[in-house]
Amino acid sequence: MIKQSIEAYAGYLQVQHPDYFDDPTIDNSFESSSELMNKISSVPNVKVAVPRIESGALASSGNLSKGVIITGISPEKERFMSNPEHKLVLYRITPLTLERLKQQTDFPKDVLEKLKQNINTSFVKESNLIDDLGLAETSQSDIDLILKNSVVHSVYLNPNDDGVLVSDRLSKYLKVNIGDTLILMGQGYQGVSAAGIFPIRGIVKVPAPDLDNKLVYMTIDMAGEFLGLNGQITSIAINLKNTDDMYDTESDLNKVLIDENVTVKNWETLIPTLKQQIEGDNKSGQMFLAILYVIIFFGIFGTVLMMISERMREFGVMVAIGMKRGKLAAIVTIEMLMLGFMGTALGMLASVPVVLYGYYYPFKMTGDMARMYLDMGFDPVMPLAWFGSYFTMQGLVILCMVVLASYFPVRSILKLNVIKAIHG
Repeated sequence: MIKQSIEAYAGYLQVQHPDYFDDPTIDNSFESSSELMNKISSVPNVKVAVPRIESGALASSGNLSKGVIITGISPEKERFMSNPEHKLVLYRITPLTLERLKQQTDFPKDVLEKLKQNINTSFVKESNLIDDLGLAETSQSDIDLILKNSVVHSVYLNPNDDGVLVSDRLSKYLKVNIGDTLILMGQGYQGVSAAGIFPIRGIVKVPAPDLDNKLVYMTIDMAGEFLGLNGQITSIAINLKNTDDMYDTESDLNKVLIDENVTVKNWETLIPTLKQQIEGDNKSGQMFLAILYVIIFFGIFGTVLMMISERMREFGVMVAIGMKRGKLAAIVTIEMLMLGFMGTALGMLASVPVVLYGYYYPFKMTGDMARMYLDMGFDPVMPLAWFGSYFTMQGLVILCMVVLASYFPVRSILKLNVIKAIHG
């Protein structure tokens, strides 16, 4: 969630005018300079810093109009942040695509039905189209026909471009395509009128639905000219090398930029709703894990209890011939710990290939499940996390469960009635 919503667009930290957070208007902008960027880059934990201009406007095409967010970017630097080039729509299933394919007399009817169910769906890669539509068993010639008739000629912005990139859902709402023009109207710096006509160079599929409904990219120079900013920007988005040190880095940047009349905000301050959503998700995960722990504990406890009960006659004989109960309890405890350690180690070892495979080859959703993920703002993939504290902690928890589960049986050994034990 953080990677797709924060790292891929907003950044973990943002440099802003001190008044911008409370009043996010174009008037609360600040001057960008190479000296400012160098100061930010000098902080060791800063991975990438990109300048941006963000402002609202009204976008119009024909009789349709909608409020949008204009984002002025440096095309080269933005490759290391949100990377719109990587999200360019290259294929889209349209009614015209279906009409052309229907004219092919030998085109499979079942494939046409799949395409019909995914009308107006956009894809950024050929592999995504094949996977999401379930075309793995379709012949290559038929796939080539689909690609040929659904291709979208999106291109990325160059530094001197006077065109724009339009988000996927916004382009569908305004019914615009590559080569069409987009009219933008709004209010620029200090109340000046901002209006212009911009050719559409490409369509971008943004993972977050709220942004995909209203995002327009243009070069930072063109955005500055459109809004009359004269070299000023509204924010600098920053990603970090070590995200665990976000608060320390925020403090370091505020110290470095104390004379620049700007302030640094972290993503938790800028997007509190996302933080609450993540915390809610974590709580539900912890509840599920607690239920799982209870089930596992009683499974271990039942196994240990059964092992002890089956050996009561053996224990009775050993105590009868002179073994002390305390020493017998210690031996049984060591035995249980060894079994627990061996079981935990083997379980962790057996899971290593699964984790490695799931990390490098994440499970990809298709069909309705994929669309549900996209509607929630996430890529339709389910990767496994790399080895971390979560991996070793589960082993320690299981060992603690073994110790707890051994307490009652060991206690029964200490209070063993030899006569009853021998007679079963």
